[in-house]
Amino acid sequence: MIDDVEMTGVPPHERPVNIMFQSYALFPHMTVERNVGYGLRQLKLPGAVQKQRIQEALDMVQLGHLGKRKPHQLSGGQRQRVALARALIRRPKVLLLDEPLSALDKKLREKTQFELMDLQYQVGITFVFVTHDQDEAMALATRIAVMDRGAVLQVGTPSEIYEFPQSRFVADFIGSTNLFEGTVSACEPGLITVRCAEIGCELLVDDIGRFSNGQQVWVALRPEKIRVTKEPVAAGRVNQLTGTVWELGYLGNRSTYRIKTASGKVVTVYAQNDRRTSEWTINWSDEVFVSWSANAAILLQT
Repeated sequence: MIDDVEMTGVPPHERPVNIMFQSYALFPHMTVERNVGYGLRQLKLPGAVQKQRIQEALDMVQLGHLGKRKPHQLSGGQRQRVALARALIRRPKVLLLDEPLSALDKKLREKTQFELMDLQYQVGITFVFVTHDQDEAMALATRIAVMDRGAVLQVGTPSEIYEFPQSRFVADFIGSTNLFEGTVSACEPGLITVRCAEIGCELLVDDIGRFSNGQQVWVALRPEKIRVTKEPVAAGRVNQLTGTVWELGYLGNRSTYRIKTASGKVVTVYAQNDRRTSEWTINWSDEVFVSWSANAAILLQT
């Protein structure tokens, strides 16, 4: 169904849908103008109208001055824009983009993500964006569908998918997460206690009462929700483990710590580098405490 019209019996070439291919699939012997205007051939529009539509499409992707060039004379990012203009020129109601940014370098990819969002808002049509890059999906989407083996497991906004996954697969697939397997040992109003044999202690998790005593569950905890300190944290409804810094990585804006607990379980922690310094406050092999509040994690069924 597209705009409440069933598409089952409509021939593919008559459906208001277009595609932007991963490889761009530009015609090498055609100029940029002819590539972009290729889809207008079957519409039988007057020449002046076609020329105007082509120029509007090129201006929309900021390539109006390169219409006479051929694809081999363009950069990767420019070829990507030509393919996008060609896909949009027939003004489809739905545009399918098949991993269109995969061939771009990191900085150009990030820049183009914002350009795509601006363009989608400008043209006001639905973009169905296929990607295997979770960060890209989170940055671009208003709704995300997570699929596994052909089945849709969850559909929601990026924040819903990330903060409130409905299954272990979704929690593990989108972003990074720490997973603790355990058994519900106590249920109080708004608070669940989970006995985790793999870390040898009980964990507190805020919950709305969806679980019962004895139920097998997973505790999913995002790395950025965890604090790592050299001193214990004294506070109520806080989980706390001790461990040793097993691995660490400096990524500029944040540092990644992998803390090995006494039971051998490794916990990943993201710490924001909010102070300008070239020295580690927490270094390799340091004995540390990792802590998080009861509302930082989420319970998932096995």
